[in-house]
Amino acid sequence: MSVDCESYYGTTPVQHYFSPYAFNGGTVLAISGEDFAVIASDTRLSQGFQIHTRDSPKLYKLTKSTVLGCSGFHGDCLTLTKHIDARLQMYEHEHGKKMSCPAIAQMLSTMLYYRRFFPYYTYNILAGLDTEGKGCVFSFDPIGFKNQAGVEPVALSQEKAVSLVKDVFSAATERDIYTGDSLVINLITKDGVKEEYFPLRRD
Repeated sequence: MSVDCESYYGTTPVQHYFSPYAFNGGTVLAISGEDFAVIASDTRLSQGFQIHTRDSPKLYKLTKSTVLGCSGFHGDCLTLTKHIDARLQMYEHEHGKKMSCPAIAQMLSTMLYYRRFFPYYTYNILAGLDTEGKGCVFSFDPIGFKNQAGVEPVALSQEKAVSLVKDVFSAATERDIYTGDSLVINLITKDGVKEEYFPLRRD
């Protein structure tokens, strides 16, 4: 005997499914110059039309000359950066020195590719200085495929690059509901990482 679910329960059946991922929004941007790199992110952490917090930067300082920008699923961002920190400490104990930005980029690519069948749902940008002190930027997809964004550094001064970043984020907040609240800018030079905050739209 067959039963019509709609007439029996009064509603049509709804299929539910489980997904281990969520998209928590946000924007990350990086620019490299001759002897510096700039990486920035907004601080909004949201899902759908809900804002979980307005103070969650997506930048993670790995060394004094390398910063990782990580957006996507916030849980995977935290897990990935925890594993990166562990690998960096192991490298420093074994070799007696910090890992360079290009070496971190290679390591991150390998770590992401290793998880390719159940990947970290993260989109990563790595910015910093190479072994010669020149600015460099690497971008990664969730599978770990790497792209060095521009072989030649952009001919911008530090002040112009920071101003450009502010303009880009101000425009992005007008078009993207997942980007907003505040902008965190990290300027990476031979002297270390200088952090600056800039207000964005909060609606």
